[in-house]
Amino acid sequence: MDQIKVLLVDDHNVVRQGLKLFLATQPDINVVGEADNGAAAVQAVAQHEPDVVLMDLLMPQLDGISATQQIKLRYPDVEVIALTSFVEDSQVAAVIKAGAIGYLLKDVQPTELATAIRAAQRGEVHLHPQAARRLMQAIGPKEHPTVAEPLTDREVEVLKALARGESNKQIADTLIVSEKTVKAHVSNILGKLNLQSRTQAVLYALRHGMVSVEDIPL
Repeated sequence: MDQIKVLLVDDHNVVRQGLKLFLATQPDINVVGEADNGAAAVQAVAQHEPDVVLMDLLMPQLDGISATQQIKLRYPDVEVIALTSFVEDSQVAAVIKAGAIGYLLKDVQPTELATAIRAAQRGEVHLHPQAARRLMQAIGPKEHPTVAEPLTDREVEVLKALARGESNKQIADTLIVSEKTVKAHVSNILGKLNLQSRTQAVLYALRHGMVSVEDIPL
């Protein structure tokens, strides 16, 4: 069984140890490293090559938002899930803009955390419902420049499916096309909407009424 390699980033040792103990019970998840600040997190990604990073936001030396931005710039295939104790409009928007694929609160149920890690490894977006609502309020029209070209009906279908948390494979099976075709649609969607990530595409779908907060998993 291929294991999902996870890096834990939090400045509280007790939090890291609690996460590590739970994730050790998951046969498909392997904690490959830890870091207690954002600067160390960037170095740890280079050293351990994780698939998913669980990232606290308030940390010394380098905060989680800046660390996420650096990680995504250097290692775009590494997925980052913000795991924090609070939901603040500016923090939520900033870490999503930095490239995080998910935003969870530390009171998340352990099984839901494992589900979110697996989803992130597949490139699926996971947002806490409260975080999604805050994002809708925090990200205004200026965050979504004029659309370069209208989406086709098929691209709208794919965008809605992305917002519902479906993987490329699930979308491909539903539309009876190849995963390669779905990836091409996603690339076209991001290009036409002037967006940088699948997470930002989900936010676009939310703000434009294509899906509701309740449609987003977790």
